[in-house]
Amino acid sequence: MLVVSEEVREALATGGPVVALESTIIAHGLPRPRNLRVALELEAAVREEGAVPATIAVLDGRPHVGLDKEQIERVANEDGIRKLGHRDLPLAVATGASGATTVSATALLAAQAGVRVFATGGLGGVHRQWTVTQDESADLGLLARTRITVVCAGVKSILDVPATLQRLETLGVAVAGYGTTRFPGFYLSDSGHPVDWTLESPEQVAAVMRAQDALDGPDTALVVAHPVPEEQQLDPGLHARVLADALHACEAEGVSGQAVTPFLLDHLVRHTDGASLEANLAAVRGNVRLAGRIAAAWARA
Repeated sequence: MLVVSEEVREALATGGPVVALESTIIAHGLPRPRNLRVALELEAAVREEGAVPATIAVLDGRPHVGLDKEQIERVANEDGIRKLGHRDLPLAVATGASGATTVSATALLAAQAGVRVFATGGLGGVHRQWTVTQDESADLGLLARTRITVVCAGVKSILDVPATLQRLETLGVAVAGYGTTRFPGFYLSDSGHPVDWTLESPEQVAAVMRAQDALDGPDTALVVAHPVPEEQQLDPGLHARVLADALHACEAEGVSGQAVTPFLLDHLVRHTDGASLEANLAAVRGNVRLAGRIAAAWARA
C-alpha cells in the first residue's frame, strides 16, 4: 500500500541519506504560487546537503513517500487536498482521498518506509488552558512510539511550551537543543525555557541515534530543537503583543478545538504584516539543511 519513489527506494537500499518532508506546508501553510516554489526549494536544499528528499502525501488513497514534480504540483495546486494526521490515514486510504500529511502522519509513514530523519517547522504540543480543553497535539503521542529523528524549531509559540516539554519528558521522548541550551519557540530563537541536553554537530546527533538502536529501548523519537537565527526571528516584543491579542480574539469569538491553531497562526501572519510567516520559513529552511547533514552523518555511521 505504501508507495516509495524509485529514488527514495534506491537510496534506502544502498544506505544513502534520506530526509522526510511534510506536505501540509505545501497545501495549507502558504499561499499559491509561493507554496510550490517553497516546496521545490526545500527539496533542492536537501539535495545540496547530499541527501535525497522524500516529501510525503496521500494521493487518491495511496500514501506516497517521495513525490515527483508533477505530484508536488498537484498537492500545491489542487483544490480539496485534505489535511491528514496519522489518525486520518485509514480513512483517506479507504475512501481514496488525497491529503497533505501533518507531522504525525509524516513521521509514521516515513518510519514505515525506513526513513530515519524528518525535517519540519515546529511541533504541535499541549495547548494553553489544557486543564479545561484537554487539547493536546497528536504529534506527541505518535513521537512517543516512533523511532525517528525530528529536526524542528521547537514547538509553536502559541502553545503551552513548558507543559509540552513536560509532556515529552513523561512520554520518554528525548529532546536536545542543537547548538543551544535554550528550547526554541518556533518564530523565536528562545522560548524562555532551557533544554537538558545540547548537541553540537550532525555526527553527535547520529551517535545518539546509534545509541538509541544499541540500547534497544522503546521506539521513541529524538527531537533535535534547532533555533531560527536571531537575526531572522520574529521581533519578540511584536510577537508577545500580537499573540496576546490573538488569544483574546480567540476567546472572544469562541474558537475551540482544531480551529484554534489555524486561527492563531492566521492572526499572527495578518497582524505582523507577514513577518511571522517569514520567520517560519527561515526556521524551516534551516531545519531542512540541518536534517540533510544529519542524514548524511547517519548514512556514514
